[in-house]
Amino acid sequence: MPVSSLPSSQGIGTLGKGAYAFVDWLESAGMHIWQVLPLLPTGYGDSPYQSCASDALNHYFIDFELLKEDGLLEENEYAEIDWSADERRVDYGKQFACKIHVLKQAFARFDRKDKGWAAFLKKGKYADYALFMTLKTQFSYAPWTDWAEPYKNCEGKGLESYIAEHQEEIEFWQFTQYVFLKQWNALRDYAHEKGIEIMGDMPIYVASDSVETWKYRRDLFVLDGEGNLALKAGVPPDAFSEDGQLWGNPIYDWEKMKADGYAWWKERIDYAFELFDIVRIDHFRAFDRYFVIPAEAETAKEGEWVDGPKSELFKTWGKRAIVAEDLGIIDDGVRALLKETGYPGMKVFVFAFDGNPDNDYLPSNITDANCVVYTGTHDNDTLRSFIEGMDEAQRKEFEKELENQCLQADVPYITETIEDECKTVIALVMSTKANTVIVPMHDVLCFGEEARLNEPSTVSGKNWTFRFTVEDFGRRKAAWLKTLTEEYDR
Repeated sequence: MPVSSLPSSQGIGTLGKGAYAFVDWLESAGMHIWQVLPLLPTGYGDSPYQSCASDALNHYFIDFELLKEDGLLEENEYAEIDWSADERRVDYGKQFACKIHVLKQAFARFDRKDKGWAAFLKKGKYADYALFMTLKTQFSYAPWTDWAEPYKNCEGKGLESYIAEHQEEIEFWQFTQYVFLKQWNALRDYAHEKGIEIMGDMPIYVASDSVETWKYRRDLFVLDGEGNLALKAGVPPDAFSEDGQLWGNPIYDWEKMKADGYAWWKERIDYAFELFDIVRIDHFRAFDRYFVIPAEAETAKEGEWVDGPKSELFKTWGKRAIVAEDLGIIDDGVRALLKETGYPGMKVFVFAFDGNPDNDYLPSNITDANCVVYTGTHDNDTLRSFIEGMDEAQRKEFEKELENQCLQADVPYITETIEDECKTVIALVMSTKANTVIVPMHDVLCFGEEARLNEPSTVSGKNWTFRFTVEDFGRRKAAWLKTLTEEYDR
């Protein structure tokens, strides 16, 4: 359940009462893990995987009602805003246009003599992000590679003067991080009281237009002399895309990172575990070998595989509750890396039915408990749409194999309606030997194609926008899930 998809009156899911109600619903359903998408500010295509900072927090998720309780807002300052014409969709344009204006009203009332605020500023964790966003605003959100000097290359007294002259705006952006953390930590503590851990999601790459490539350590990336991409990241054609996925992120200079003991990665992991109990690392296979694409390429069909840092990187982290997203093109190198680190990989149900009896994702082939089973991920179609999208012959073969899997697992095979079929699938993945099962909320509710969260390699108003309503979270569905958790000892 992405935070953005939670019910709220503010056009997008927030860290307010909708989030607390969802935690209560999870407890009533016997759930123990809530997986979220990255909490980062969204970037190109509204994707949380294309953020302007690898450690910033999305101010869209800050809840206005909680700020009102803190005495920082009046209800009339936000209650009448028309956030979206469709309660099922986030309108990111409205969020961009309206959210900052309201947050600045809260900042105007904020007591900056507060000791906690002083300590937060002294720590300086988000200072570079705040400066970056202040400059972004000044340069009409153009990429930093298009900024004028001295801002483009962070040089000279001109930048120092700019910081002094724009301290109010810079502190505002730090305020967004301060408030987010206050609301997030309270929500996480509440989840812990209910016996629920939160699994975060870490994109492997940063965006090309980001704080990291601009100021933090430009030398850690493969860039040209002007800061433009020399190579870009992606993956070749696979189950998600016939042309591959051209992400366009900068490639890491792993030799430079190795020279200081992978300090940037260690800092990033430490920070992730300040926010989350468990961390899923996206595109884990790139630590073994990663795909590099020429900067001028228009699709990911061009490119080559290059060796990554392999297990040496993980020796600096210590033992961590990490889930490795090991989807896509997986080879013996990736399998060896998983074995060396001991991290659980992912098994995705909708990838199991290709006619191969040895498919690793078939429930009956999941013999190692050290994995996480999903019905589907945020990049897959919903389970219902996956089934309904089959032609008659495909559906017949799918249901034949589904029945076979249920028979082996001693799971009742009930497929009279599409809702029954989705429930059967969820019971089947619950029955596997995997020590963790994650079911996206749209599959729990048996929603169709309209609830798909993202379609890889596309940019549209549907991606990253779907939302749930309060009415979706019924007691009957929670009771059914709790029965499953008890039946399959989860």
